[in-house]
Amino acid sequence: MMGRGTGDQGAAPRVLSMRERAEVTERVLRKRLETILPLAMRESGIDMWLVICQEDDYDPVFPTLIPLDTWCPILQMFIFFDRGPDRGIERINVSMTDTHDLYDRPWTGRKDEEQWPLLRSIVAERNPRRIGINTGEVQWAAGGLTHNLYRKLIATLADSYVGRLVSAEPLVTRWLATLSSEEIDLHAHVVDVALHILDQCYSRAGIAPGLTATKDLEWFYRERCAERGIEVSFKPSFYLIRSDEAKRRFGAEDRVIRPGDFIRCDVGIRYVGLHSDHQRWAYIARGDGDAPPAFARDMLAKGNRLQDIYMAEFRQGLTGNELLAKILARARRDGLPNPKVYSHSLGHFLHEPGPLIGLPWEQERCPGRGDVRLEYDSAFTMELSVRDTIPEWGAGEFIMALEEDVVFTREGCRVIGSRQKEFRIV
Repeated sequence: MMGRGTGDQGAAPRVLSMRERAEVTERVLRKRLETILPLAMRESGIDMWLVICQEDDYDPVFPTLIPLDTWCPILQMFIFFDRGPDRGIERINVSMTDTHDLYDRPWTGRKDEEQWPLLRSIVAERNPRRIGINTGEVQWAAGGLTHNLYRKLIATLADSYVGRLVSAEPLVTRWLATLSSEEIDLHAHVVDVALHILDQCYSRAGIAPGLTATKDLEWFYRERCAERGIEVSFKPSFYLIRSDEAKRRFGAEDRVIRPGDFIRCDVGIRYVGLHSDHQRWAYIARGDGDAPPAFARDMLAKGNRLQDIYMAEFRQGLTGNELLAKILARARRDGLPNPKVYSHSLGHFLHEPGPLIGLPWEQERCPGRGDVRLEYDSAFTMELSVRDTIPEWGAGEFIMALEEDVVFTREGCRVIGSRQKEFRIV
C-alpha cells in the first residue's frame, strides 16, 4: 500500500484516505507511547511529565500525543507517570478530549475549574521525584507551557511539588526526534508522494518554457498538494539559475523559465504527521537531445560526493557541531570546492528537535541546538552545497545546493528513497 520513495516518473503513489490516515496515526501513536515514551522519560530522569495547554493554543508537542480524529476543547491536561519498568508508564487524560483507549480518563466533567484540583490530587497520590514541564530554552518545541498556565500550575501544586518541577526539554527532544520502525517505513511513503509531486512540477505539465514563471510553478506545486489533501510543509520555492548573458538578455528581474535555464526547488509536504524537505534540480532543454553542460554535471557529482561524506560521518553520540566539523574537514581533504553543510532534523517537525548541523551563515559552531547529541532512529535533511568558479558558466560562481531526506539507524545513515544523481530534463 505504501511504496518506498524513488522520485521516478510513473504511476502516482496512492495517497491514503483521511480514514486510513487516522488509523495509521493511532496505530503509530500507540506504539510510540508503549516504546519511545518510557525511553524518553527514563533517559531524562523524569518520572512525571505534565503537558498542559489550551484549545487553539496547543503546546507544540501536544498534537504528537493525540489521535487524528479528535476534538480538543478548552483546557488540556495530560499526565504521564513512570510506575517502574515492570508496570510501565501510566497515561492520564484530564480533559474533554476523546483520546480513545490510549489514555485513562478519570474525569468526565465539563468545567475547567474541576481539572486543577484533580491534577493536584493525582500528583500527590503518586509522589513523583521529578516533574517535567515544557519550559525548554534551546528547543522551541520543548517550550510550549504558557506563562499563564505555568502560574496556574504553581498555584495548584503543593509547595513540596513545586520544588520538584524541572524542564522536560531532554524528554521532549527524545520523544520528538526518535522515530519508531513503523514511522521510518511511513516516512519512505511520505517521500515517495513528495517526489512524485515534484516530478509533476519538473515536467511539461508544470513548465511551459518561455511562458511559466517561477511564481507560477510555486502555485502549481501548491495545487498538486491540495488536490491530494496534503499540506505544504513550508512556503514552496523555485529558483531560476541562469548565466549573466541570459540575465542581460532577458533582464535581471525576469523570472520566466526559458530554454537553457536551471531550476532548483526547496519544497516539502506534511502528511500523516511527518515532513519532507527537498532541493532538486531541473534543466530546461533547448531542444531534443540537449543536455546540461559538462560543468554542471561535474558540480552535481561533487555535491553527491559531499553527500557520501555526510552520511559516512554519522556516529551515535556526536553533537551536531562535532558532525559539522568532521564532515567539512573530510570534504576539504577530498578537495571539494567550498563545501557547506546546513542540515537539520526532520520528522514530526520541520526543523526540530535533533542536533543542528550547521547553518548557511554559521559553519563553525551553533551554540545550543548544535550541542544536541545524535541518537539512532532519527531523520534529517541532508542539506548542503559546493561552490566553484566556472569560467564557461559566465556568471561567476556556480553553487550546487542539494537537499535529501535521510534516516540514521544502527545500520548507518541512508537516503530515504533515492537521491538525485542526474538533472531532470524538461
